[in-house]
Amino acid sequence: MTKTKNRDIRVLVVDDEPMMSDSLRQHLTEEGYTVDTAASGAEAIDLFDGGAYHLAICDLHLPDLDGLTLLRHMKDAKPATEVIVITGYDLGVPAAVEAMKAGAFYFVEKPFEFEELLPLIEKALERRELVAETANMRRQLSTRAEYFNIIGSSKQMQMIYEMIESVAKSDANVLIVGESGTGKELIANAVHYNSLRAKKPFVKVNCAALPRELIESELFGHAKGAFTGAHADKEGLVQHAAGGSLMLDEIAEMPVELQPKLLRVLQERTCRKIGSEKSYPVDFRLITSTNRLPADAIRDGLLRDDLFYRISTITIHVPPLRERMEDIQLLTDHFLKLYAEKYQRAIAGVSQSAYQRLFGHPWPGNVRELQNVIERAVLLAKGERIEPLDLPFDNGGPAGSATTALSWDVPPNMTLEDIEKVVIERTLQRTGGNKQKAANLLGIYRPRLYSKIKKYKIGIETISQN
Repeated sequence: MTKTKNRDIRVLVVDDEPMMSDSLRQHLTEEGYTVDTAASGAEAIDLFDGGAYHLAICDLHLPDLDGLTLLRHMKDAKPATEVIVITGYDLGVPAAVEAMKAGAFYFVEKPFEFEELLPLIEKALERRELVAETANMRRQLSTRAEYFNIIGSSKQMQMIYEMIESVAKSDANVLIVGESGTGKELIANAVHYNSLRAKKPFVKVNCAALPRELIESELFGHAKGAFTGAHADKEGLVQHAAGGSLMLDEIAEMPVELQPKLLRVLQERTCRKIGSEKSYPVDFRLITSTNRLPADAIRDGLLRDDLFYRISTITIHVPPLRERMEDIQLLTDHFLKLYAEKYQRAIAGVSQSAYQRLFGHPWPGNVRELQNVIERAVLLAKGERIEPLDLPFDNGGPAGSATTALSWDVPPNMTLEDIEKVVIERTLQRTGGNKQKAANLLGIYRPRLYSKIKKYKIGIETISQN
């Protein structure tokens, strides 16, 4: 910070030794800071509570108040204020350790030179600014319903947005895990286009779509004459991604015999084309995705554990749509607007009964399935609103699905939580209170069903007797 900018920074110095207090005031003022001083704990509390200080520098030995008590008061009253404590030789290390536990940024033993203290002051203020920026980012994300074309305001999605914000600027490898149709590619886009590599290429490869015999050549390139049909040198996709990012979609579908070569490329940051003796440097950020649980893929011999550890520096788990049902209306409205404009259809909205049908569907195809359902409904709707008959579900729902539980006349003005409770109750009634069967029908894990039963205070004993 420049001295001009420092004038906006307020510092409170608390020390009962006038020589120390005056010296710190003089030095800090020369650096451009606005400084107040206090010679006792009581005076410090009055000043601190009545002002807005960015930093406090406090002696732990005060005539009227234990310095640790003052420190705890400051951190409780205004946690954003950083505190550097000053200790005397007579107080020793234990007191300094207690100060750190109480929230002090750092401690300095007397005597010291101001040149030793100044870097600590700057670092403390930098941390305060970083914490403030992070808190502001969280407030922004907590109300964000759309992020880099990802739609969702649920808690799970907010956590994903925050994780992307935290890791995108680094070059850490990212593994995205989620069922098909959950939007893994959109999250990969958000990571790349929010990174320092955003203006460089973003190359995407679907490992499941490439023939096994061609995937090595496509990824790493080949030299002329390396095999029949190799009439010229060919650059690999790792070269095309130079300076940018490379996404390997469905990484567990990559041939196991090729995975060690990818691991070497990641470790050595060099690559060798098929049929060539020459290695060339590579510079890309790796983003991978899979619709399999990594533990299952490793157990089944589809993914090497050493490669998994290399590619999963950061792992982002994308929840299935059935675990973030509160996002269904938001997604529905988004797709409705998208396809109404695309097909020039004057569709004003979705009827309540149609929404209830959407909420009751288990969505095995996740967001992609919902998108297709709304596109179809926009094309088929005969009125200004989408109705249940415009949706591709049977009136009673597919046999054995959660939709069957919604085959009842829903009272008006029911909330999503009301509907969810009724669906769970009716599914439990169908299974005679068997929670595992009910979880299977609803398409959710049993622990999640337990939490819903507890949340809605559903009495299993009563249901089992009905």
